[in-house]
Amino acid sequence: MKALIVYDSAYGNTKAIAEAVASGLGTANASTVPVARFRRADLSVGDLLVVGSPINGWRPTPKTMETLTAVESEGLMGVLAAAFDTRVKLFIHGDAAGKISRHLKKAGATPVSKPMPFYVGGTEGPLLPGETDRAKTWGAQLLSLMKSQAAKRSQ
Repeated sequence: MKALIVYDSAYGNTKAIAEAVASGLGTANASTVPVARFRRADLSVGDLLVVGSPINGWRPTPKTMETLTAVESEGLMGVLAAAFDTRVKLFIHGDAAGKISRHLKKAGATPVSKPMPFYVGGTEGPLLPGETDRAKTWGAQLLSLMKSQAAKRSQ
């Protein structure tokens, strides 16, 4: 049982959140990889795939969308999944995490968390205070959900 946090990051904010999520999951359980280096073969049944992207034109980045489209054709049956995005805190901002989550589910993954937003102070950031701590806490919650799913499978 391992976790793979796949991300795209233009200014380093989404990468920082991915690393904080991995920290919350525990270094023995989790690793981060840029979206361009993701390989479906790196995941097994029961593993957790977390995908993150900054909002780009109201949706995930083009690189993230390419990867999600490829994963849909390969399938993610038996893989647990979660999604996050980084966004500016505005009344209207788009929802990359929701779109990512729908693609993961369409590929057959089992969502274990609602899509999670993390906030930046402007187009290039920085992350708002406390966001990396919040990401680390979310990572710990994801670890608990992974363990719960593993216990259900072993029954």
